[in-house]
Amino acid sequence: MNLADAVSAIRSGPRGSHIPAVFDVAGTVVAGFTPAPAPVRLLRRGDGAALTELLRTGINPGDDETFLRRAEPLLAGRTEEELTTLGEDLFRRTVHAHLYPEAWQLIREHEAAGHTLILVTALTRFQVEPIAAELGIDYALCTPMATSGGVLTGYPAGEPLRGKVKAAALHDFAAARGIDLASGYTYATAESDLPTLESAGKPTAVNPAPDLARTADERGWPTLTFRPRKPPKPIDIARTAVGFAGLLTGAALGTASRATTRDRETMAGAMMTTAADTTLRSTGIRVRITGEEYARAPRPAVFLFNHQSQFDMVVLAEVLRGGFTGIVKQEVRTNPIFGPLLRFAGATFIDRSDTASAKAAMAPVVETLRGGLSIVIAPEGTRSMSPRIGPFKKGAFHIAIEAGVPIIPVVIRNAGEIAWRNSPIVRKGTVDVAVLAPIDVREWDRDDMNTEIEQVRELFTATLRDWPTG
Repeated sequence: MNLADAVSAIRSGPRGSHIPAVFDVAGTVVAGFTPAPAPVRLLRRGDGAALTELLRTGINPGDDETFLRRAEPLLAGRTEEELTTLGEDLFRRTVHAHLYPEAWQLIREHEAAGHTLILVTALTRFQVEPIAAELGIDYALCTPMATSGGVLTGYPAGEPLRGKVKAAALHDFAAARGIDLASGYTYATAESDLPTLESAGKPTAVNPAPDLARTADERGWPTLTFRPRKPPKPIDIARTAVGFAGLLTGAALGTASRATTRDRETMAGAMMTTAADTTLRSTGIRVRITGEEYARAPRPAVFLFNHQSQFDMVVLAEVLRGGFTGIVKQEVRTNPIFGPLLRFAGATFIDRSDTASAKAAMAPVVETLRGGLSIVIAPEGTRSMSPRIGPFKKGAFHIAIEAGVPIIPVVIRNAGEIAWRNSPIVRKGTVDVAVLAPIDVREWDRDDMNTEIEQVRELFTATLRDWPTG
């Protein structure tokens, strides 16, 4: 079965919260990866570096036993708060880059069908809860760790969630909430998860190991293959270097081509457009646009985009073709590449940690819009670690209402695969962009627009889930 078949089956299947969608973690939602082992001396000391490597060990399918065996000396004496913080930091630095985009898409389909989303794994909550939070999964069944006097003993509190124990925990969870496992979906990778797969009416083997693949074939279960994200190759590094050179060359050529006008806005528009063109040509990246007419008119407007990658800057310049500037976080001002370009383009830099100064910095943006220059804003406030659309902040909507201009959603797909979050490396591929119809916000109530903002956010979610073909 391919992913499109799986999506179609979900869309045509039963709906409602009584239907579960159960996912194992290692190899199913997160690609297996093997970190460099911590030095023995660190393991003996219980050093934080060794603890980090320990938490990463269980990311590999079948490594939960290794994890639990190594856990005792390193987890003993640690507080839950310490491990929670470590797990969240590890997810932001490493694990998020190994989430399967295909798993994300399946999860969003189950969410749209109103299904109850569940992660079930032998790993600990310190490893799993950040994954569940990013994927929008409310329930995570994990191996609990015993505590004494507010610190961990290093031992599991009961049997680890493996094999029949995992399936039993899932049955108990479902029974307590009136969930119908017999009508539900399960996704798992290892043969040890056979009892969990058998517990649901619609089992699917994801990236199955050979023994599970044979079992799935014998029982007529569908299988899915997800592609792991691979580390950059030398060609990717070379492509990135050429791309940055193309960006700088294009920016200089574009600015010079309009220098005789002595008009900063005209020069900035040419700078951004030419820089985008040369960067895309030199990297071999294609931008495929739907709804391009809305990128041209009406202008000025507040263009909202979902932010996943540093490469979004190039994509937006290619789509909008000048006549805009941006609102970006203060930290970008010091970026050696984008900082000078954005300053020349008249971008507004805001300090997200200081609400008062951020609001003050936004005030001139209204005059920018009234002067005819459009604005691009990421309403989530920061780059997301998956294609999931996070909560929207209200600033962009207040600006549009004050300036009397429309909101125009710009939905970007695949930019996070071209350049991973926090990664400078660019990979070859296609970025899809859907520019949606303008939204008139002039009659919105500034004091009560939560419902309207959520409807705009849902437009992004729905577009990513069901991409337009026109």
